[in-house]
Formats: sequence, structure tokens, C-alpha cells
Amino acid sequence: MTAAPLHPPVPGSALGEPGCAGTGVVAVERRSFARVDTDLDWVAEEVPVSLEYNGIAHAVMLATPTDLEDFALGFSLTEGVAASPADILGVEVDTLPQGIAVRIELAGRRFDLLKRHRRALAGRTGCGLCGAESLDQVMRDLPAVTAATTFRPAILAEALACLRAGQHLLGKTGATHAAGWMDAHGRVGPVREDVGRHNALDKLVGALARRGTDAAAGAALVTSRASFEMVQKAAAAGIGMLVAVSAPTLLAVRTAERLGVTLAGFARQDRSVIYAHGWRLRGEAS
Repeated sequence: MTAAPLHPPVPGSALGEPGCAGTGVVAVERRSFARVDTDLDWVAEEVPVSLEYNGIAHAVMLATPTDLEDFALGFSLTEGVAASPADILGVEVDTLPQGIAVRIELAGRRFDLLKRHRRALAGRTGCGLCGAESLDQVMRDLPAVTAATTFRPAILAEALACLRAGQHLLGKTGATHAAGWMDAHGRVGPVREDVGRHNALDKLVGALARRGTDAAAGAALVTSRASFEMVQKAAAAGIGMLVAVSAPTLLAVRTAERLGVTLAGFARQDRSVIYAHGWRLRGEAS
């Protein structure tokens, strides 16, 4: 039996909805024991994105092709390529047949450092360390986070609900992670989505930097597990608290302890598990 599409088609969209960046439409079969229906469905895009600094390729990540200027800036900051947004002099996004090239103009002094300490990456979805050339490149020598912002536990549930409401790609495709920023009052600012959890966090850090927002004045909320590199990226951005809806890894916990990051996992409604530096979430120093 052939079923009608999910929505009556209108010009500009096979599903009868406005186009959504970072998605595509494919034909599918919806199967059950009793029937097979043909339909159309939204799927998330996953595209090779090359990050190039001053004409030299540095990393290739599989990512959702949205908010790429934020991604370029956030990746540069969390990976230590740039020390501040001022080190990024320009970003150009070029769509090619085989993927997307993000061409970043890096200040000369930082580019000299990059050439001397170049980290060759070959990223894959959800992987933040693919292609690291040595163990020394994994554990970066970062200073402990000094952010003193504290948060009432009661605001987490409302903030997580706001984060979910901002996941437009997830609502259409069910395939993306999100990272959002919460201020000390529980208000959720920018939310960024991507098929890769590390990419979503990089996009968030970039969005905060482009807006001139003090990242230390809030917390990062992520819809994934909390991996080691998620903690390291948060610390590199000066974010004092990382809240994940899923579990952390042991290395993530140890890294959070070392870098002074409050790490919360299994954050659902009015519950969470605190793994490191819980004083920020209790709202009192310890």
C-alpha cells in the first residue's frame, strides 16, 4: 500500500515544510508486520569539512554544514590554534563537489606556532582524537579553570527543556547532538547542533566568542556523553561547568578534577550525578 507523504507537498519542499539547513529529503519505506508504506523523510547531512589555516590543510572533520563560521572559530580556540578571537582575521566557506573547505586566515604569530607544533587530525563523526600523532598531543597543558559562577540546581531542569526546544535539526532528523550555553540564572543562549558532539561544542564556543559572551559566566549543556575531549574543550574555553545528559568516561572525570571543571552527568529533569567540583552546582564554595 502506498501512503501519502508526511505533509502535503508545497513548492520548495518535498515534505511540505520550509527547507532546513543541514538536512536532506530521501524516499523511505515504513515497514510493520502488517504493511509497507512509501514515504519521504528528513535526514541530517554529514559532510567532510576541511579546516585550512593560511592555505594549509589542518583537519578534516565530518560535520553538519551549518554554523561553519562558529565551528571554525570554536575549533581554533578549543584546539589551541588561536589564543583569542582576535587571532582569527577572516573565515571563508567554500562549497566544493567533494565537501566544504573552511579557509581561515590566522594571525602570523599564531600561524608560526601552528607550523612548529602542528597537530595532524583526520576526524570522524564523534571522534575528537583521530589522527593525533603522539600521546603528548592528547593531554594538553591547560591551566585550571578559574570561573567562579555558581548555579542553583533547580534551574537545570528548565534549562535542559529549553535546550531540547532549540534542537531543530534533531526534531526533523533525530540524528544530531546539541550544545547550549546557560547563564547563571538558567537562561539558555545559543544552541548549536551537529552530527558530531565535539563539533556541536566547538560551534557553541565559536558562537559565544563571536557574540563577545564571557563563557566563564555560564555552563555548557550537551546532549551526549561527556568524553575526555569534551571536558578539555570546555576548559580551554574557560567554561566552569559541563552538564551532560548521558554518562562521562573515567578519563573525563579525572580531567575535570584536574582542570577544575564541574562535571555533571545523567542530567534529566530534576536529577543529575555530580562527578567533579560540585560546589558550582550547589551554589556554595567548598
